Amino acid sequence: MNKPYQSPWAQPVRLLSIAPLGAATLMLAACGTEAPMAEPVSEAETPIADVLPVMGPERVILGFGDSLMAGYNLEEAQGYPERLEAVMRTRGVNARLIDAGVSGDTTAAGLQRIAFVLDNLAETPDLAIVELGGNDLLRGITPDQTRANLAGIMDVLAARDIPAVIMGMRAPPNFGSEFQTAFDGLYPDLARQYDAALVPFFMEPLMANPDLLMPDRIHPTAKGIEEMVAATVDTVIGALPEDNEGS
Repeated sequence: MNKPYQSPWAQPVRLLSIAPLGAATLMLAACGTEAPMAEPVSEAETPIADVLPVMGPERVILGFGDSLMAGYNLEEAQGYPERLEAVMRTRGVNARLIDAGVSGDTTAAGLQRIAFVLDNLAETPDLAIVELGGNDLLRGITPDQTRANLAGIMDVLAARDIPAVIMGMRAPPNFGSEFQTAFDGLYPDLARQYDAALVPFFMEPLMANPDLLMPDRIHPTAKGIEEMVAATVDTVIGALPEDNEGS
């Protein structure tokens, strides 16, 4: 696993840095109840007997996002890219994840650095995971601006023939129905426009179980990351382009 990417834009700003009440509102945007539910068995808990041998050429995946990708306040090995890589390898995929998450990044900041990140990689990734937009919400950025910035990122990836998975976010109801509809809809719209895979709501596994959140009620715990990986690993594997090596 590569050492996490260190960006010159890195800043000690955490994702969604808002008061606890506002954070709780955001986290519960897609859920009408806080009642905990039984925790599913995560992919990281797959019995060892079920682990498949790693096969095939290395598949390089770029994890591009904010603190949800960077693993805010977690050990290096506990972040989303690191745990996704581990679970994909138990599935037999020879995956190598590159962590290019920067805490506090908006979609505008992501657009500014995407070409720099790609230019400084040793090789072109087989797939990019694009996870941005939460900080746009908290800074009052309009959905139109968020859409334009994400489209710019997707344009850069498309120009380099890099397929993508878009990790969707959702606006809380207190932003108003018009804003909520526009923001929530931009992710599936972009996925269709760029023929990208889509995870409708990246934070969905955290909604019904507050124990999966850190005390700030914003960021996932290590267990929360495990559940986010379990909920998205199939989409990521399915988005990998076919391996034509040896054909």
